[in-house]
Parts: sequence; C-alpha cells; structure tokens
Amino acid sequence: SDKTQRELADVIAKFEPPAQIDVEKIELDQRRFVLVLTAQPNPESKPYTFDGRSYQRVGSTTSQMPQETYQRLLIERSHSRHRWENQPAEGYDLADLDSEEILRTVRLGIEAGRLPESTGRDVPDILDRLGLRKRGTLLNATATLFGTRFLPDYPQFQLRMARFKGVDKSEFLDQKQIHGHAFALLEEAMLFLRRHLPVTGRVLPGLFEREDEPLFPLVALREALVNAFCHRDYIIAGGAVSLAIYDDRLEIWSDGSLPFGLTPDDLKSDHPSRPRNPLIAQVFYLRGVIERWGRGTQKIVELCVKAGHPEPEFGEQMGAVWVRFVPSGYIAPLRVAHDLTERQRHILQIVAAIGPAPLRDIIAKLPNPPASATVRDDLYHLKRLEIIDSKGHGRGAIWFLAKGKGQ
Repeated sequence: SDKTQRELADVIAKFEPPAQIDVEKIELDQRRFVLVLTAQPNPESKPYTFDGRSYQRVGSTTSQMPQETYQRLLIERSHSRHRWENQPAEGYDLADLDSEEILRTVRLGIEAGRLPESTGRDVPDILDRLGLRKRGTLLNATATLFGTRFLPDYPQFQLRMARFKGVDKSEFLDQKQIHGHAFALLEEAMLFLRRHLPVTGRVLPGLFEREDEPLFPLVALREALVNAFCHRDYIIAGGAVSLAIYDDRLEIWSDGSLPFGLTPDDLKSDHPSRPRNPLIAQVFYLRGVIERWGRGTQKIVELCVKAGHPEPEFGEQMGAVWVRFVPSGYIAPLRVAHDLTERQRHILQIVAAIGPAPLRDIIAKLPNPPASATVRDDLYHLKRLEIIDSKGHGRGAIWFLAKGKGQ
C-alpha cells in the first residue's frame, strides 16, 4: 500500500550518510506485491549508521559495530582529503628543513632512475616536484621527511631503541631515544642494529677463514623499518617507532592499526598497495629505498626464509603494528660482537654445539688452540658475562650455557 511505501521511505531516511537504495514493486497477483530493495554501495561513504547506530555483518550475524572499528572507518573515509601528512606544517618554513638531505634525495632518485636528471638543486622547486608544498605552504609530510625542529610540535618524530638482557624488558644493556626526520631515524636504527645485532659465523668452504654475518639479514630489517616509518599513524602525538632486541627475538613496533581492512595474514601474500601516508611513501620510493609497491612485507619473509630462519610474525596489538624476527633453532647467547674476541665467540659456539663439556673437549675443537690456561681465562670471562656457567672445580669442571641461554 501507499502507507507501506511511506513507512519504507521513512526507514531509508534513517541511514547516514544518505544511502542510495532503489525500491522496486513487483506484483505477484492482484492482492500481493513484493518490494525489492537494492542498495548501491559507495565505498567512500562507509561507515553508514542507521537510526544513529552503526552495524557490522560477521558471517550470518548482524551486530552493533564496536566504537573502535567505527572510528577507524571514519578516519579511512576522510583519509584521501584530510590525511595528517597532507595538512600544513604550522610554523615550519624552509629554514627548518635539512637541505642537504633534500639534495641527497634528488641525487639518489636520479641514480635510481626515478627522478629526471633535469631535477635541479633549487629546494623550493624540488619540494613542489615532490608534492611537499601546497600553494607555498610546507606540509606535515615535509617535516616528517626533512624536518630539523621537532619539539614541541612533533614529539612523534621519535625512535626508541633498546637491547634488553634476557627475554623481557626487566633489564637493558643499552637504550636510546632520539628525535629526527625519517631518513635520519632510519640511519640511526641501522647503526644500532649493526652495533647490537648478534653475529653468526661460518667457515668458508676450502678456506681457513671465518665469515661473520648478522643474525638476521640487514636488508630484511631495513625493509621492516622503512615500512614502519612510511605507514605508521603520525597523528598519535606520543607515538614512535620502537626497535627492541632480546636474547631470543627482535621486534619492530609502530603506532597505528593496519589501514583499509588489511590483516596481519594479508601481509605475507599479494595485497594491494594502499599506504597510509602516500606522500611520504612516494619520496621513499623515488629515493630508491622502496623497490616495488606492495612487496615489502613479502620481501622480508623471503629474505628470512632464504637465510634459514622461520617466517617473521606480523601482528596488530594495542593500537600498534609489529613484526617479530625469531632465529632458527639455537643461537649462541646474544652478545654484542665487539664484547668478545673471535676466539671467545668460537668457544661459545663450541659450548653451544656440544653441550656440557670439560676444558679438554673444548680445546680439542678449537683450531690452533692456545695454552689451556688461556682458554680457561676465556671461559671465566664468559662466565662473568653470565653467558656460560660451570659445575665442579679445576680440571674436572664442566662448562655449559648459562640457564635461560639455550633453546
């Protein structure tokens, strides 16, 4: 009846934003009709509300949408027009930028074949070419990439790094918190990794030489850090990128949830490239830091598997995205490489490989072994560092990995 159609129109009017719903009346017989409602979805309009509330469909069940999900969808809806990176950098001018870093970006972009050789050295012109100025005004993306002034306006331009003792945060061996633009923070993170990442050694075939390599592929770690700097949610003023090295793993955290409905599982397979901060990501790409769009996380997985490690774990927790690197099998207790001599590292690898052993068995495994007193001194040095332990005394002592340093 007309009344039914009016009631239906009133119901449709309760959708916000206004939804395009076509109503078709189909006659079954002289007394019965079927109303067919067809909704024309508009991805740019979601989330919708009905009578002031938002809903979600999970399987065959419709339930009220959690507030956190609703707010995330609202942010994504306004993302294209009202992104944080696209807003003016209040109080920032050209004097607040690292001009040398801007020119370095141009040079690297030309070398990578991603910027034309005609790109000059005029900083304002370069910023315009990169889309980092809007009608002469610097953007938040510009400050993120090349800024030199961070407090009090940009406390989130922060990198937190720590080398923890053991497998939790109860005690650290080194920690550092710094502010800087994205490229400076990336460089600082790589220096910290080279300083604190454990090394693994292997004897080169046919040579009496030992080659030391970082525990995890540095290219994979760099890729993970680049992802963190490019895709984090910079609107969180107290946010940061965090790098944590433990005895049994390495983790990189960045603030913000995965955007546009991505899940942690999606990151290990082909997925669309929809960066949260496309201006920032584009400059990383032009500079040659990003090789291909949408391949970064897959590259991380491939590099770790090729190096003999399990696939890294990706997760989302407490408003942050993280990636966790775990070594394959047993890795000798994690110590900074320069804390130990090459012989001490070799002794450590022997104890890790053969298990509890007396001094004579350890000496027998050493190439060109020194005097037994020298090896004993090395063992006591490792014991003072709480890496290995011993049971018994004198020549009868048995040496083994300290508790908690094994698998």
